[in-house]
Amino acid sequence: MSINHDTINHDTINHDTINHETITHEFTTLRPSPLPDPRKTVDPVAEAAHIAAEFRERAIEGEGLRTMPADLVAQVRASRLFTLGLPRSLGGLELDPMSIVEIIEQLAYADGSAGWTTMIGNSASFLAWLDPAVAAAVVADGVPTMASVFAPKGQAVPTGTAGMFDVTGRWSFASGSPHAEWFMNGVIVMDGPAPRMRADGQPDWKFALFSAADTEIVDTWDSLGLRGSGSHDVQILRPTRIPEEHMVMPFDVAARHDGPLYRFPFWGLLCVTMSGVALGIAQRALDELVVLAPQKRRPQNPTVAIAADTHLQIELARAESRVRSAKAYLGDSIGDAWDAACNGDVPTNGQLAAMQMAMLEGLDAGIAAADLSLRAGGAGCVYSHHPIQRCFRDIHTVAQHVAYSDRSAANYGRDRFGVGPQIA
Repeated sequence: MSINHDTINHDTINHDTINHETITHEFTTLRPSPLPDPRKTVDPVAEAAHIAAEFRERAIEGEGLRTMPADLVAQVRASRLFTLGLPRSLGGLELDPMSIVEIIEQLAYADGSAGWTTMIGNSASFLAWLDPAVAAAVVADGVPTMASVFAPKGQAVPTGTAGMFDVTGRWSFASGSPHAEWFMNGVIVMDGPAPRMRADGQPDWKFALFSAADTEIVDTWDSLGLRGSGSHDVQILRPTRIPEEHMVMPFDVAARHDGPLYRFPFWGLLCVTMSGVALGIAQRALDELVVLAPQKRRPQNPTVAIAADTHLQIELARAESRVRSAKAYLGDSIGDAWDAACNGDVPTNGQLAAMQMAMLEGLDAGIAAADLSLRAGGAGCVYSHHPIQRCFRDIHTVAQHVAYSDRSAANYGRDRFGVGPQIA
């Protein structure tokens, strides 16, 4: 980490005197995007570093718009950072798992909303679960920008024509909806007025792929955090007709594309895609505190900066050690699963449970880091433009996603105790 303290006025705690562009962190080695030109080499890590600088500079603008600025969306598309986990055969980058984690981490460090939006845009990787010919048709004119809401808030009703369904619904928290070209959202397949039931007795929940042209955005996104993620509601009021091959339940089946990345079950690939967001936000919160502390003084001791407070030094050390330990745990657990996948095997339930637990620990460590930074940073951090406040708001909003529920911890415990299958 490199921090230029020369840009800080140590005689004031006015946030405006701090040049937050001097805060850097060394990350470990991150209209439709065209199909890749085989003559062109893409360095996604370099692309991410370039775009991260723009994200950091324009984070407040994104919060004001409540979505990623359109020109930044175009940059992400052009850099193909919406295709980190998409098969190369479909025009994607198909990176290894830790490269995906570290690219998303770098973007979320710059701006949590932008990192989250880029992560959600990688819903294009779900195309790997469709029949390869169907997926190829979707990307025939270029890789579309996608978004996804898992919750089965829609219905797919058989039309009477074999293999065709009419889809309606309204889905909340549709991050990236203002710029999405396709959605892959949760629906319940209907059998008359009731849900169609699967062999296991559960409703037939699937992901349905449909064009954004058939939807409308309902302006609902007025949130605590991730304010720049465009997570409005989307709805289909007039039924849109889709073929059955545009529906799949990826929780239950393997991806239809070969390669180590697609030997990861759906929840494993989701863990890879999501984990970097919390880690990036967490490290940014701590780095902002490191910049603030040498010039922040408490009224009861105005001659001594809070950086000299032994208790705060210990708290920072523990918080940063926990964040870095969580990343190391994630790297170890992903590495074990990746080794299995590269050897032609599907990662075991135990390996997947460890990945999920590492993701959850990254979030918990990140929340603790952001909470410390806000508490120690003092009154100046309560302003909405302050990066520490933004990190605090963003990571507490990330925590509400279903993927971060205690199900992950329960699955790890179930595997360790050997008491039964994982909870879906």
